[in-house]
Amino acid sequence: MSSEKAKSSNKADIDPASQVLCNRVTELRKKNKLTLDQLAAASGVSRSMLSQIERGQANPTLAVTFRIAQAFGITIGELVDQPWASSTIEVVHGDDASNLFRADDECQIRTLSPLHMEKNIEFYELRIAPRASLASAPHFEGTKELLTVTQGSARITAGDNSRNLAVGDSAHYRGDLEHSIDNCGNEELICYLVVTSQ
Repeated sequence: MSSEKAKSSNKADIDPASQVLCNRVTELRKKNKLTLDQLAAASGVSRSMLSQIERGQANPTLAVTFRIAQAFGITIGELVDQPWASSTIEVVHGDDASNLFRADDECQIRTLSPLHMEKNIEFYELRIAPRASLASAPHFEGTKELLTVTQGSARITAGDNSRNLAVGDSAHYRGDLEHSIDNCGNEELICYLVVTSQ
């Protein structure tokens, strides 16, 4: 009797951090269409531990939480914190290096949309060096891209079609074909890219 009483009070006394983790792991696993076994394989955390976490019956170590976050491709902070749930404004900071998708001599791609957003819309800042290009293989069927040039000049190719863009021009094209963005000028090309998928 006393052990049953202890069990019920323990369940009621789940601390808020554990409750957030419990909800987030369940939400992310379902959103990514993963079974407990698949998440266990991806994270290196046992199926039984993951099950306990999702039921709010475990208080995982930092190392376990880190492995779960890595399996979802996010940071521990993103796993346990939900700033968008308590605030109507979420900021993606320009100096946050974790938002750099690519950075080399030819091209820099910076993510401008929050990392937790649904993957059916993505927003990027592109900086392409003079005479360099960003070539992409076809994305999922139904993917569209909308590109706006704010500095320099670009040539957009999607499938067999090409168009030249100057500052202020925008192009909407299929992202489910081979496509490329070429800097055809002598200055850095700066543009903003929105990717949508059905």
